Amino acid sequence: MRRFPFSRREPPDAGPDSTDAELIAAIAAESVTALRLLHHRHVPWLRARLARRCADPDAVDDALQDTFLAVWRTAGRFDGGNPAGWLWTIAVRRLVSSLRGRRGFEERAGQEPATASAEDVALLGVEHGDLGAALDRLSPELRAVIQATVLDGLTVKETSRLLGVPEGTIKTRAMRARARLREELA
Repeated sequence: MRRFPFSRREPPDAGPDSTDAELIAAIAAESVTALRLLHHRHVPWLRARLARRCADPDAVDDALQDTFLAVWRTAGRFDGGNPAGWLWTIAVRRLVSSLRGRRGFEERAGQEPATASAEDVALLGVEHGDLGAALDRLSPELRAVIQATVLDGLTVKETSRLLGVPEGTIKTRAMRARARLREELA
């Protein structure tokens, strides 16, 4: 297991003009500068999206710290896909892990971020309309599945890995959640 270095010679390919994939490759080569750049680029939107799923800012901060520690440790396993999607999957997984064992998933009480994207505006409509109220009445387990599969667009397999439950359980929970939402909205 690698430890986070505090001083080290930097590989030459870790500059501010590097793509996220190039930064991840440099992180795999143990570039602290690349890790800092990737962190600087992605923490604002990761924090905003995680805060939508958890009212506890300490849990969000812990999840973000654990996310970039995981990036440091696993950058060599990045498959060259979408770096932002990879980071989001790690961040959500870390948040779910930190919340597991607590009394459920607390949702943020709905303030629109200062710079809202079109996605954020649409999600605010979902969260604060009839559908949002119906989602709030779901159990934390069912709500987590709906958030992961519908709102975050994860596959059943990705959701299974994220929540740490079998794929069949994810499918069953999704089916139960949809049925309950239909009843609530009818």
